[in-house]
Amino acid sequence: MSDFDPAAFLPDDLLDRIRERAPIHDRENTFPQQDLDELRDAGYLAILVPRERGGAGLGLAEAAILQQRLATAAPATALAINMHLVWTGVAKVFSDRGVPGLEFVQDGAVRGEVFAFGISEGGNDLVLFGSDTDARPLDGGGYAFTGTKIFTSLAPVWTMLGLHGLDTTSADAPKLVFAFIERTDAVATSDDWDTLGMRATQSRTTRLDDAVADAAHVVRRIDPDPNPDPIVFGIFSVFEILLASVYTGIARRALDLAVLTVQSRRSTLRQAQGPVQRAYSQDPDIRWRIADMALAYDALPPQIASLARDVDELADNGARWFTLLSGVKHRAITMSKHVVDQAMLTAGGGSYFSSNELSRLYRDVLAGAFHPSDPESAHATAASAWLGPLDS
Repeated sequence: MSDFDPAAFLPDDLLDRIRERAPIHDRENTFPQQDLDELRDAGYLAILVPRERGGAGLGLAEAAILQQRLATAAPATALAINMHLVWTGVAKVFSDRGVPGLEFVQDGAVRGEVFAFGISEGGNDLVLFGSDTDARPLDGGGYAFTGTKIFTSLAPVWTMLGLHGLDTTSADAPKLVFAFIERTDAVATSDDWDTLGMRATQSRTTRLDDAVADAAHVVRRIDPDPNPDPIVFGIFSVFEILLASVYTGIARRALDLAVLTVQSRRSTLRQAQGPVQRAYSQDPDIRWRIADMALAYDALPPQIASLARDVDELADNGARWFTLLSGVKHRAITMSKHVVDQAMLTAGGGSYFSSNELSRLYRDVLAGAFHPSDPESAHATAASAWLGPLDS
């Protein structure tokens, strides 16, 4: 990764255009179609696809850096693209470990197809380990899915939706079925995304009524409940690392904006010789606050890079994987919210106006607490790792 140049994949001029459009999509509650089009044209949708299949051949470590960079321009665009990159990342996890089944995702990404993430369900705290969506087996090996998925980012534009459901009728039931469906009349997308922040993701509710995945797009059938299947590890590792990356990018942008603000603002001091103008950057309290933000931020990029390299290099972290992955996501969210809070205080009352970029970052960062793993899950995972499971 020493010769990796993020600007080669996300040039400054592209980021500038994406940054200019971000407040418009936030204000109008619209999907950033132009961002997607430009990123697709730049080959960004295939950064995790191997070169031999037509992609950029990057690893998860490089993708994490790029997502941090993209999030400094438009957090909601980065978060939406994250969900596509999760599936291409899982496909890379599969291919790196010799597991077949997701080659169609890699080939589709190279063609410009958009893959969305249809796992979240209202009230389903099991997330990857259970589903309230019915998966009905069909002749020939396909499945028909009926249920409701929430927080389906990329809702207006996806071409294939990766999802899971529970097969309760086969001879070996119950089985969790992971598959991909195309957009048909059996899929209804609600226009219900009107949120406090991350508005451009357009993560709308998706209702399935016998939506069919053909046999070629049924990826895994596994036992419900926690297990080490590659689909579980792939989704969990890529999702948590890229999610942590987006929110770490938000923190970096907030820190940069705070620094720019205190370097340009002036305060008037009353001294014996008369009023004296001094830059806010010379105020000891302001300097402490900037330092506090930097100390918090600096811890996360190395953690993300280390875990991403472990995934890329097939490291064996054993049972610690889930604690490490949920932990880095939790720390990224906690850090980012702290940094944005501090940036708002540092920048002063001007940041309270909705036209101020920090105001948008303040709203966007709040979404982090609602992504898996939530604080309760992360702490429960860590407690079980260090103390053992709860007594039954």
